[in-house]
Amino acid sequence: MRTIRIMLALAVFIPVIACSAQTEKKDIKTGSADKVEAYYFHFTARCMTCKTVEAQAKLNIETLYTEQVKQGKISFQSVNLDEESGKALAEKLKVYGQTLLVVKGDKQIILTNEGFMYAVREPEKFKAIMKEKIDSLM
Repeated sequence: MRTIRIMLALAVFIPVIACSAQTEKKDIKTGSADKVEAYYFHFTARCMTCKTVEAQAKLNIETLYTEQVKQGKISFQSVNLDEESGKALAEKLKVYGQTLLVVKGDKQIILTNEGFMYAVREPEKFKAIMKEKIDSLM
């Protein structure tokens, strides 16, 4: 019985620990001055909320900025921090954990908290926040 309780506790708390988000805002010259690049940095092991944040962020960009995506003026990329290519990009952008990041030139906007607060239960609010923040870069 004790073993079952320990296993249940681990099953509940491991996803919480794995979903530690980066929230610090940074100004670093990394992106193109004429292109908006959205990145969702994640680890291989992810919870349902983590996957939903990624899916909603991608959907929001594709539906809000259809023409800009087609023209290559805005992009979305999912980046696995456990893979070498993901580690290299994360290092370049100074990302150290799970992060939803929008970059244009030397401006970066971190939307991780908003994603985790609204993507699952209030996706329209998350969409509106993303639009406001991305529009401010355009």
